[in-house]
This record gives sequence, C-alpha cells and structure tokens, in this order.
Amino acid sequence: MMSSLRRAWERLSLYLPVLLMGLLALGTWWLVRNAPQPQPAVVERPVSHEPDYFMRDFAVKNFDDTGRLQSDIRGQLARHYADSDQLEIDQARMRSVSPEGRVTTASANRALTNADGSEVQLFGNAIVTREPLVRKGQATLPRLEFRGEFLHAWVNDERVRSNQPVTLKRGSDTFTADSMDYDNLDQILNLRGRVHGTLQPAARR
Repeated sequence: MMSSLRRAWERLSLYLPVLLMGLLALGTWWLVRNAPQPQPAVVERPVSHEPDYFMRDFAVKNFDDTGRLQSDIRGQLARHYADSDQLEIDQARMRSVSPEGRVTTASANRALTNADGSEVQLFGNAIVTREPLVRKGQATLPRLEFRGEFLHAWVNDERVRSNQPVTLKRGSDTFTADSMDYDNLDQILNLRGRVHGTLQPAARR
C-alpha cells in the first residue's frame, strides 16, 4: 500500500511543475484580461477658423475701469472666430470716445475687429470720421474724414492706413491719394501715388 502511494506521489511530482506553470499562465492571462485599459491620449484639436457664434442686429459696448464708454459696435450680422478672437460684422457701425472726449465713428459694408474694438479693418464704402475737438487754451482740432474701399484703423493709437485709393478731408481741405498712412499722435500724414490736394484759405476773423 505504501509503495503504491509512493509511486503515485512520484508520478504526481513529475507533473506538478507543469501544473504550476499552467496555473501561473492562467492567472497571468486573467490579470491581463481584467486589468483596466489605458486611456487613449487626448489629442487637442486645432481651433479652426470657423465661427463659434453669431449675433444679429446687435450692439456691443466696451467700458473702461471707471465705467466710461470706450466703444460701441453695432451691425446687422456678426460672426465670432475663436482662433483669432475677432468679430466679422456686416453693415458695421462703430463709435469710440477717447479719454479727452474726442468721438471717432466708422462704418463699412463689412468690418473685421479685435475683441475690444481698438483695431478695425473696414471693407467696402469705408468711412472713418473724427469729430472736431475744442481744447481749452489751444487750437481746435479740425474734423477729419477718411473714405475709401479699404481702411485699417487703430483707434487707441489714432492711426489710419490704406493701401488703396483714399480721400482725406481735414476741415475744409481735401486730399486724395493711391495709398495713405496717417498718424495723428505724431502729426504725420504720408500720401503716396497720385496725390491731389485742395487747400481752402483760412477764414478771416
């Protein structure tokens, strides 16, 4: 009897490593099968130049820290682009007020403006007007008007530029040119191409 048990144990011991390896392989397979799957890497989609929202018959106003109105932008239809944070406006009408109180207005068939309205590109029947400003103890700043099919205006820097034909009216004087760069702060006006000017005599007092 003892010899039979011994022989049975010897036979079992021969297969025991194989059984253990099988059980280990089975356990490894079960762990792999039931382990949580790694999350796929999140690929950030590039922001496309597509409108993310629209506005119809709208008005947007910007105020400074003191509550003073800086700009008022209105239009028939606006499209906002998230990649550039710009507004594209159909039938745009804009109005801004400088800290000194000088009013600038702009209008065009289409406009492209940054978020705060400080930089504006005007396309089609573009007009930018700066109203006269009466200064105490100084000469009055005359009315300025720019007209053309394209105008690029920097409101805070008081600059207007165009690479297309433009008409400039300063008070009663009129200038036309093929292109223009106007800097009000530095009091510099560059007219290029075919330039024509009409200067009216100063009114007698």
